[in-house]
Amino acid sequence: MMDGVIVIDKPAGKTSHDVVSEVKKILGVRKAGHTGTLDPMVTGVLPVCLNEATKLASLLTGENKEYRATMLLGVKTDTLDIEGKIISKSDNFVSEEKIKDVILRMTGEIMQIPPAYSAVKYCGKPLYKYARSGVFLDMKPRKVNIYSLVIEDISFPRVTFRVVCSKGTYIRTLCSDIGDILEVGACLQSLRRLKSGIFLEEMAVCLSDYIGNDKKNELSEKILPMTELLPLLFSIELEDNSAAKMRNGWQPSVEMMKEYDLPLLKAGDMVKFINRGYLLAVAEMLAPVNKFSEFDGKMQAARIVRVFNN
Repeated sequence: MMDGVIVIDKPAGKTSHDVVSEVKKILGVRKAGHTGTLDPMVTGVLPVCLNEATKLASLLTGENKEYRATMLLGVKTDTLDIEGKIISKSDNFVSEEKIKDVILRMTGEIMQIPPAYSAVKYCGKPLYKYARSGVFLDMKPRKVNIYSLVIEDISFPRVTFRVVCSKGTYIRTLCSDIGDILEVGACLQSLRRLKSGIFLEEMAVCLSDYIGNDKKNELSEKILPMTELLPLLFSIELEDNSAAKMRNGWQPSVEMMKEYDLPLLKAGDMVKFINRGYLLAVAEMLAPVNKFSEFDGKMQAARIVRVFNN
């Protein structure tokens, strides 16, 4: 059984769904899904969850992302990227000093309005479907975090930079907002995702590199096992009898958890349970470890949020 994640280097021109379908066909897996949509023009890191690992997708999508972007100043489009319809142009020159000043001011917590042409849903329907039918909704700004913004090159009217940001950040919107502040407009010309959580560019596999009958075997060797997917979670090794109970709905009690040398976990922290080298379950702590002595041993200490079949 192929359970795990394979990191694909998504090419330009394909949707994330296209890539998932191709991986699913090559490997012959029952279930597959990605951990965060990349627009067709965007390249780079696209983690694809296989079989049981699809249950982890929601836990992997919230991680920070890193991109390399090239912004084109002086051009505004309806999609906020170079593939959209041009709605305004400006030939005004902007100095490097002013460009650097505005870009570096965009770090920290900022507010963004999701692009009209995006997969953000309103009443269960993606915004791009409304936009394609001529309906443009007045969406509320959302908080996102820009943790790092490093300018790599300024060759006016193009600016290339690397950005580390939170989930839900739109680099198209970031470019458009920078262009508006500079009073010349801007759009995204190219974008590559370099990192998504623990998944790095150097892990990514180009599907075009593998052809013929060996394609499945080559890709199979690149699958990251489920035990490696949540490296920051504290790991608890269970004996077979406890593992069997957990598969049948048993929830960890304070008495059971006391048997392990646990770190100072707080309520809300996540832990993972391992059995015979396989990821068995992921749970959310309901009680802080430093208060265990105050609780009845039969009290539920953690809530199982995912159980996996190996």
